[in-house]
Amino acid sequence: MTFRVLDPTPGTAAPLGQLAPRLDTLQGKTVGFISNGKEGTKGFFTHLDQILREEYGVAKVVSRTKSNYSAPADAHIVAEIKGWDAVVSGLGD
Repeated sequence: MTFRVLDPTPGTAAPLGQLAPRLDTLQGKTVGFISNGKEGTKGFFTHLDQILREEYGVAKVVSRTKSNYSAPADAHIVAEIKGWDAVVSGLGD
């Protein structure tokens, strides 16, 4: 019997993007949370919201949930990102 093993990886790596510049501080900033909508993100984001506000002086936290957990963020969410200083994208099961 012969076994055939297939390698699903592409021959070349995808080009890397450019990292966003780091913020000097979170004080007074707006942070956006993008959830995949699964149950595990709720408690995590609630706790992180509290820490960011109380310990780092974040002025505003905006929470959004994708309409489909396995797809990219919806266009209206992507459009909002321009008004945020930082983004946390979360997965949870």
